[in-house]
Amino acid sequence: MSSAQAPARPTRFSLAVRDSSTMLRRNLLHARRYPSLTLNLLLTPVMLLLLFVYIFGGAMSGGAGRSAYLAYLVPGILLMTIGSTVIGTAVSVSTDMSEGIIARFRTMAIHRGSILVGHVVGSVLQSVMSVVLVGAVGVAIGFRSTGATVLDWLAAFGLIVLFALALTWIAVGMGLVSPNAEAASNNAMPLILLPLLSSAFVPLHSMPGWFQPIAQYQPFTPAIETLRGLLLGTHIGNNWWIALLWCLGLAVLGYRWSTSKFNRDSK
Repeated sequence: MSSAQAPARPTRFSLAVRDSSTMLRRNLLHARRYPSLTLNLLLTPVMLLLLFVYIFGGAMSGGAGRSAYLAYLVPGILLMTIGSTVIGTAVSVSTDMSEGIIARFRTMAIHRGSILVGHVVGSVLQSVMSVVLVGAVGVAIGFRSTGATVLDWLAAFGLIVLFALALTWIAVGMGLVSPNAEAASNNAMPLILLPLLSSAFVPLHSMPGWFQPIAQYQPFTPAIETLRGLLLGTHIGNNWWIALLWCLGLAVLGYRWSTSKFNRDSK
């Protein structure tokens, strides 16, 4: 009789997927057990949404009414939510590095890249859920997506995921270079400040001439204008491909920065 065949050994790819899934579960469980950080980060975009609609909405709308300003405001707040959420990723990565859990993972027989992949995928999922929650607040106070088709909604969802992926890789790099959680939170603060300097709250043409290039040539403005056009059925122009280039560029930059720093620290 022939001997029984030995079971096939798992491939390198299957091991990477298995270990990345384990790290993803770890990060999602950590976020569920300690929700205070996520809730605190969600509070900023929600408070700004309510503040600008109900306190400043009448003045900011230029006579068009609060409902018109709400429609203008929500797309920018949604992308600001992503910037706020990924700050938690920078803090989480920095905490893992400073508390020694990463050093322990490196001594185990797991795929090295799965540690960062778990953080990134978990952060993107949390960002999407945060956008849904803030969007629900917008709908509750009167926001309606007018003129958007099914394809527009799919494109808007794709933009949100891609933008979240790009900012997450940048946040991971910030967490890796930060000595502690407090420093990581401070280093990632521009991800909240940049939307304030974009077209999220007022159109570019209403800004002082010297300030318009600052607001125009940054990643948030073309992404906001693209999302606004998709949700409201308005003209997008060339903003979509500029936003796409920003997302891809930031994702590649963040990935190379994070992996090089992570691999260098392991030597």
